[in-house]
Amino acid sequence: MDWVDYLIRSVVAVVVFAAILGTCTLLVWFERRGAAWMQVRVGPNKAGPFGLLQTVADAVKLLTKEVFVPDSADPLVYRIAPLLSLLPAFLALTIVPFGPGFHIGDRYVPMQIADLNIGILWLLCMSSIAVYGYILAGWSSGSKYPLLGAVRQSAQVISYELVMSLAIIPVVIWAGTLSTSGIVEAQSRYHWYVVPLIVPAIAFFVSGIAETNRPPFDLVEAESELVAGAITEYGGVRFMMFFLAEYTNIITISAITTTLFLGGWNGPILFGTIAGWSVVPLWGLFWFLLKTGVLLFVFIWVRVSLPRLRYDQLMTFGWKIMIGVNVAVVLAVSFVIALMEQGALPMFWAPPGR
Repeated sequence: MDWVDYLIRSVVAVVVFAAILGTCTLLVWFERRGAAWMQVRVGPNKAGPFGLLQTVADAVKLLTKEVFVPDSADPLVYRIAPLLSLLPAFLALTIVPFGPGFHIGDRYVPMQIADLNIGILWLLCMSSIAVYGYILAGWSSGSKYPLLGAVRQSAQVISYELVMSLAIIPVVIWAGTLSTSGIVEAQSRYHWYVVPLIVPAIAFFVSGIAETNRPPFDLVEAESELVAGAITEYGGVRFMMFFLAEYTNIITISAITTTLFLGGWNGPILFGTIAGWSVVPLWGLFWFLLKTGVLLFVFIWVRVSLPRLRYDQLMTFGWKIMIGVNVAVVLAVSFVIALMEQGALPMFWAPPGR
């Protein structure tokens, strides 16, 4: 790679970063309007047409509020914690292929910031680091309520991080690669892994909801009856960073679910995959955004439909049910792949070239 290639990837990274910020703003508005529609309420409708500028107004309010540090807080860690929560959410998106890429002259422009051969390990690493932001936020605030919220959140995230890792293993075994672009390529010709791996797909998405502390797993904050958990002592722009990290994680989980189980940017056969339409960059980007958008709607749908779990129910569901089921699926997939490679079973849903 020469300096032009590095410049191209830098431009792609800036475009993706700007797109994520804009998507978070629209997602907050869409969730508030969508939840109001489902619950027969009005929702935001004063700032701008259809309330579109309400999220912008809230952002301006948070940016202009006084930034303070509690007297009993650890000043350095208190300031670093929001960054440790926000940065991993953005970094996890660097491995997501948004489209098949295209050429400008003799230069290849990838629709992916970084195509790592250990992309799945990078994803798990970033999702694990994110919990440190909340742990340090609760500890550094110098108050017992944020500390208790941080402990509860770390326990929740760790338990469902194990479920998420186990749900990814069948995909890696089936595709034979840790590269996200390789996994998408293995799902071409309509071989989406959501069909043979429906149980891990559901487990991964449910774990993503739990990791982002979204209802019905929002025990840490529980805005209707508790304080804000680990971020109780935060306000202004630092609170906004935690808020932005939550919605960025929602986008990340939806994009990764699309990549691993829904074929990524591959479109259905009926819409031209065989004829070659799926290799057109904008066509692939369209299908990727459509699938990701559907999953984002499911996040909102679940929030307004399901009641909050008790904490013992949340932990029991993660440790006793989800982990056991996914371990059984990993063993079953390994056995099936071994039989297919030995010729005892036909190579159904196998990636090209396997």
